Amino acid sequence: MSDITRRELLGGAGAAAAALAVNPGILLAQPNAPRAIVFRNTTVVNPDLVQNDVALAVVGDKIAAIGPSDQILKNYPDADVYDGRNKALFPGLINCHAHLTATLQRGFNEDFGFPNSAKLPVQPGSLLRGEEATLMTVIGALEAIRTGTTTFVENAGGISRYAAALSKTGLRWVFAESIRDSENVPGPLSPEGLAKSETPRFSQKLREEGMQRINDLFTAWHGKNNGRISVFPAAALTETSSPELLRDVRAFADKHNLGYTIHLNQSVAEWEFMVKFHKLRPAAFLDRHGFLGPRLFAAHARYVDASEIALLGKTRTIISHQANMAANRGVIPPIPALREAGCPIALGTDNNTNDVFEVMRIALLTERIRRTDPFPGVRPQPEDILADATEGGSRAVNMQATVGSLEVGKKADLFVLDTLKPYLVPAGRLVSAVVHGGHPSDIESVMIDGEFVMRGNKVLTMDEGAIIREADAVSKRIWNKVGPVNIPRLPRPK
Repeated sequence: MSDITRRELLGGAGAAAAALAVNPGILLAQPNAPRAIVFRNTTVVNPDLVQNDVALAVVGDKIAAIGPSDQILKNYPDADVYDGRNKALFPGLINCHAHLTATLQRGFNEDFGFPNSAKLPVQPGSLLRGEEATLMTVIGALEAIRTGTTTFVENAGGISRYAAALSKTGLRWVFAESIRDSENVPGPLSPEGLAKSETPRFSQKLREEGMQRINDLFTAWHGKNNGRISVFPAAALTETSSPELLRDVRAFADKHNLGYTIHLNQSVAEWEFMVKFHKLRPAAFLDRHGFLGPRLFAAHARYVDASEIALLGKTRTIISHQANMAANRGVIPPIPALREAGCPIALGTDNNTNDVFEVMRIALLTERIRRTDPFPGVRPQPEDILADATEGGSRAVNMQATVGSLEVGKKADLFVLDTLKPYLVPAGRLVSAVVHGGHPSDIESVMIDGEFVMRGNKVLTMDEGAIIREADAVSKRIWNKVGPVNIPRLPRPK
């Protein structure tokens, strides 16, 4: 496993008896069980229950037991023991919407609107050479591990080019291969593009090539790495999708019992385009062609109106909420109304950064701003947002039975957080303290499928230093060629 593992045989149930009383039957391990990893005398966190001074045992890829430390250590005398004092175990976070190749534009694309309004003389991505695009995806995956993500949805076209590199990172992947069949619609649309747009033309050839890419990726990767890799179909955008493409994507998902995804209502130009050429708003267009449903997770929903919210709720469509990027764009999606209509909520990062830990804080605060409750600061609670990032995510990726919470029988996907920090002590409620004030750097270890991908602040699946140095050199070369960016600043008093 790791070169820093060690054994300890220490007892002391402490408050574990009380935790066991809350959840009887959680201690399922039997004597003489296979070698385990035991997190002893720790805190086990789920959105609806925090268990203090307990142990959690992992056998193989699953959580085998949660209960009093002395009893679990007795049941697993040969365990690799992780000292959990002043630590907390959280379910691994699930990033339901990201574009890893956009990592190159970190520190730029966040600040120039959507679509990007900066008039660069050359696009940074065009200056990548050889395997540098793959390098951008790998450093994004490295950031994801360091910030507590265990399951990651990569939404892109042509994932096969870098799938092998991502598979080696240890993350649980959903490769959402994204396709389009419009011949003449640039997407995502800008206001300028909308003014110049033509009636969309769709190509059967493009559609068949896209579906073949999905099928090829599915054949090559779905179920690989001990089931750690899944392949989902994705329609790229409402404005670049024909009714036939939507039906094909949905049919592929239904045939293979998969989730599926699309960008939805991410810009004003998008819904204006759909109304102009299809006489329907985006969600209504998807509903007419049978695309909405409980296994669709639609990204953004920033500009949905009341009629679309009702459709999304009625069909139980899942919304992947990229709170961080939405705030950067100056938008707060109507998450309260979507929740109340019946839409499950999940979280994602979108472009440039891959830190769901930070997204939780922004999602909490912006939803409170958006609410019109008599006491808007009361809802949502940090536990609600943690549930979005874990249980909501597991629903989106069609893995509710296996990931999303720390329960006996589920996959051992978790992160270990050091709670002994000046901004986390004292903490009347640990989840609240962590969501409001915790830092991703508080995460010291990450486990996926029962294996440490990071332990004791050391990433075990990648040469972190070499990757960072190489990505830094590529970034400096490219941005030096792009040249200075004209930054519009606010007037300053003299």
